[in-house]
Amino acid sequence: MTKRTYTCGLDAAIAVMGGQWKGLILFSLGEGPLRFGELRRAVPGISERMLILQLREMETSGLVHREVFQQVPPKVEYSLTEFGRSLDTALAPLGAWGEEHMERIQAIP
Repeated sequence: MTKRTYTCGLDAAIAVMGGQWKGLILFSLGEGPLRFGELRRAVPGISERMLILQLREMETSGLVHREVFQQVPPKVEYSLTEFGRSLDTALAPLGAWGEEHMERIQAIP
């Protein structure tokens, strides 16, 4: 995320969220920590490369915490930070709106 001045709060929130995958990753991690493979299965359609890129960006912006466990085989878990949980909570009404209007949205040509 590049340094810039935002015109309003929505502008800033969208800058943090950017793209179609971050919201789905955020939603998946809202249930609790997940390993990479679990997260990839929880976000259908995302490639391994894209998931790695999105997780790195989300870690850099402070939404996601990456914890590496020193064991064999190596274990890495991803979880939401307080900042990430606050964004997940803020997006919940938007998700409810989408659920309520899903048929109409799917019918848009």
